[in-house]
Amino acid sequence: MSFRTPEELFSHAYENRYCVGAFNVFSLESMMAVMEAAENTCSPAVIQVSSGAEKYVKNVKAFVRTIRDFGKDYKAPFFIQHDHIKGVEACFKAIDDGFDAVMFDGSRLPYEENVASTIEVVKRAHEKGVWVEAELGAIAGFEDFVYGENTVYTDPDQAMEFIEKTGCDALAISVGTAHGGVRADDYLPLERDLLLKITGMKKGYPFVLHGAASLPPELITKCNETGMDVEYLRICSEENILFAARNGILKANMDVDNFLCFTTAARRTMIDKPAVYDPRKYLEPARDAFRTEVEHKMRNVLDSAGRYL
Repeated sequence: MSFRTPEELFSHAYENRYCVGAFNVFSLESMMAVMEAAENTCSPAVIQVSSGAEKYVKNVKAFVRTIRDFGKDYKAPFFIQHDHIKGVEACFKAIDDGFDAVMFDGSRLPYEENVASTIEVVKRAHEKGVWVEAELGAIAGFEDFVYGENTVYTDPDQAMEFIEKTGCDALAISVGTAHGGVRADDYLPLERDLLLKITGMKKGYPFVLHGAASLPPELITKCNETGMDVEYLRICSEENILFAARNGILKANMDVDNFLCFTTAARRTMIDKPAVYDPRKYLEPARDAFRTEVEHKMRNVLDSAGRYL
């Protein structure tokens, strides 16, 4: 059985000093890409569904069942999480839809409201055996339905208080990453000292990095060579994400790089084979490119390859 509890995956990650990658999926192609990458690298993974993907697939409960049905034939360990949910009632729905974990994003709320709302979500989720990730601090950028104008770094003492008050099972922190990328001349600096202070205050606890893709310029260039016009935005470097993975960050969300590779491969196939209109002929290389990028993250950025439980 490939599905394991979040606690099992994160305990193993902490004991072996690596990070579990969380990858948003929106179709059979993307879902298969993540599962095949995990299988090929002997890596655990979090299969995530965003609010945008939920809207895209229409019937998210059926999509979760599909993920679970496909995943049971793999040896790689997974769990299924709903990413970035803004409202308490929406979290309740995701819990009922069959997710193993939900991410309640109350980071836009005043601190006390974030605490109170997170407590509500945790109570309902734990009654159903569902894991809860919360967020404290804010990261800039825009991706899917997630938008942040400014970065607000997570206060370490407040983070410890938040975990204690809410009982959340994991906490996304702000230490220098960005959603989807921001305008900058170079990779964003990771606040390593702040990260080490937070993870050191509660060792073994599942701290999370959102916006942990890196937008290498070469990926954007390759995509734009197919006729796209993707802006050269920046996030943290892969070197810094690897540092985080080895120093207490147990889950990292990394998506935009995979999406760039998927789009590039699909468009390149259409350009090179303009007479081919069968969608399978360009979706297959797109799926393979997505898988290859996820494998790269698992091997070289998360240090999770070869880490079957």
